[in-house]
Amino acid sequence: MNSKIDISLEEVPFELVGKLLGPSEKYLQVLRDHYNVELIYRNSTLSVLDSDEEVANKIKAVINYMMEADEHGISVQEREIMYACRLADEGKLSRLARLYKEVVNKTASGKTIYPKTLGQSYLYKSMRENDIVFACGVAGTGKTYLAVMYAVSMLKKNEVEKIILTRPAVEAGENLGFLPGDLKEKVDPYLTPLYDALYDALGTESVEKLMEKGVIEIAPLAYMRGRTLNDAFIILDEAQNSTRSQMKMFLTRMGFNSKIVVTGDITQIDLIKKKDSGLVSARDILRDIDEIAFVELTSADVVRNPLVQKIIDSYEKHENDQ
Repeated sequence: MNSKIDISLEEVPFELVGKLLGPSEKYLQVLRDHYNVELIYRNSTLSVLDSDEEVANKIKAVINYMMEADEHGISVQEREIMYACRLADEGKLSRLARLYKEVVNKTASGKTIYPKTLGQSYLYKSMRENDIVFACGVAGTGKTYLAVMYAVSMLKKNEVEKIILTRPAVEAGENLGFLPGDLKEKVDPYLTPLYDALYDALGTESVEKLMEKGVIEIAPLAYMRGRTLNDAFIILDEAQNSTRSQMKMFLTRMGFNSKIVVTGDITQIDLIKKKDSGLVSARDILRDIDEIAFVELTSADVVRNPLVQKIIDSYEKHENDQ
């Protein structure tokens, strides 16, 4: 083991060095913690202490990834660095840099949306290549957000004529009819994540106008019965809380030139009998149909606060132990 390996940053602009180190060397600390080494930056040189060449090369690869991300205007923060470290350990880091070329859409504020993990990249690829996609994953993996962003992208390109967002509006057996207000007022509390993604993609004013025109439609799953949906991008969110009959009903609404994306988390089933979940049964019933894609996102694909991933992993470990 070498006592010291130097990584020269002499040709890196001063402003970029600050981004690489992070506020109060926060990002440098992520590298220290992950690889259990001491890192010291001094005189345009990053010194790796008490490490071997293999670890130093992984750290250098992560730093190169961060610089390449900056060139693409991507802000790399703690979560991305932690993910890059894991991919460097698995020899897959080079695949991460290619994700910047997979532009899904731009938000109303001009921010570029692209897959942030290999799992998200596979989901994006599956949505492009298949008419029906099931995206299953834990909270925070970006499955619904990515689906909405892709739907809006297709709408902008006139590849579909409308976007339909739906989800089971009955939580833990509560009947929609007993809630106060008209249909929109009854459903809206259940659909906040979908509204948030739409507002991010198009802006509040544009979303309201498109909803008035019927170009964007948000409705509870129960109201999809009897319809045939042509030229539409349809997203069923929180599908783990649909029943087997509801899932069959929903999937058979598909018309010509339409895409369906079903998202859900089988670890958060609110139905009294979890085996009744339409999402769980669909994975077993439809897995042999080649035109339907099934994408599994894991805690490694979580794009929220890094603490969320630790929470998910801890719950999974506890459940497995039990």
